[in-house]
Amino acid sequence: MIVSTHAGTYSKHSWCVFDLPKIKTELHEIQNKSEDPDLWNDRENAQRVMKSLADLREEVEIWDRLQQNIQDALELAEFEDPALQADLEKIIDEIESELSRRELSVMLAGPYDKGNAILTINSGAGGVDSQDWAMMLERMYLRWAERHAFEVEILDRNEGDEAGIKTVTMSVNGRYAYGYLRAEKGVHRLVRLSPFDAAHRRHTSFAQVQVLPEIDDDNTIVINPEDLRIDVYRSSGAGGQNVQKNSTAIRLLHIPTGIIVTCQNERSQMQNRENALRVLRSRLYEIAEEERQKELAGLRGEYQKTEWGSQIRSYVLHPYQMVKDHRTEYEVGNAQGVLEGDLDGLIEAFLKSPVSRV
Repeated sequence: MIVSTHAGTYSKHSWCVFDLPKIKTELHEIQNKSEDPDLWNDRENAQRVMKSLADLREEVEIWDRLQQNIQDALELAEFEDPALQADLEKIIDEIESELSRRELSVMLAGPYDKGNAILTINSGAGGVDSQDWAMMLERMYLRWAERHAFEVEILDRNEGDEAGIKTVTMSVNGRYAYGYLRAEKGVHRLVRLSPFDAAHRRHTSFAQVQVLPEIDDDNTIVINPEDLRIDVYRSSGAGGQNVQKNSTAIRLLHIPTGIIVTCQNERSQMQNRENALRVLRSRLYEIAEEERQKELAGLRGEYQKTEWGSQIRSYVLHPYQMVKDHRTEYEVGNAQGVLEGDLDGLIEAFLKSPVSRV
């Protein structure tokens, strides 16, 4: 249920307030900026302005349409005509569905929640079983992205020794990609009968998922070229003779932090370099954000970094099927459905929980 007033739109199920008049004022201001004839003298700033304009227009249109549906429902209800009951119920269903989507989008209010995400999966200890589990997670996120019409770009992929993958880094591009996927950050645990064990015994495998916002090439994170050591080498992955004969893969070392980023999926050395810088910017942002969180946590309690010990979710395929998120206690019986990309229930439970705002 929502109540619309001149002050804004409220959801009784939500902890947020969407101030529609304020957003419309902001839209008007950005519209004026977009009409400035000198705007495109700074191309990067102009692109940010136009993106903000498109995002705000979409938000305002959705909320205006929602309020109109509510008004239509109230008018139909006043007639108290049984013949109009089906139309009234259809409008109410549309309102409830849209409100559920809007409630989630209002919760995604972080500075980078609306943007793209860089997702990395690392296999844990356990050899081929863990590497196979990492590839299962890769497939799960690709299927989830496909369901939401997000574009996925594989930036780097390291094949496993016998099967699966050791690590993969991908860019997930679309509105709110990072806001949704930040729910996936942490260690994921799989329990199953191992297909690689001749005795077919039950094995437990681990993989770590890292999710970072993609940081635009602005003043948020500044990388000094003198702080970089760049090595080029031949790609070890698939890609044909061109990849094997030419040194197109890139390894970046950020000397002050010791961060190493590799990218080898593109045939162009320049494109691999640009992709490596994208990942490096996001990792430097993560370091800065962790330092900020440590300072805040010093006042309110304990700080816990996401490491191998901080398991967030278990996927059990034997002796029964269940997926359980240990942060929210949300459970799903259809484990195969989750592995096919049906993650929305788990993600929504996280976003609606207090732990997502810590």
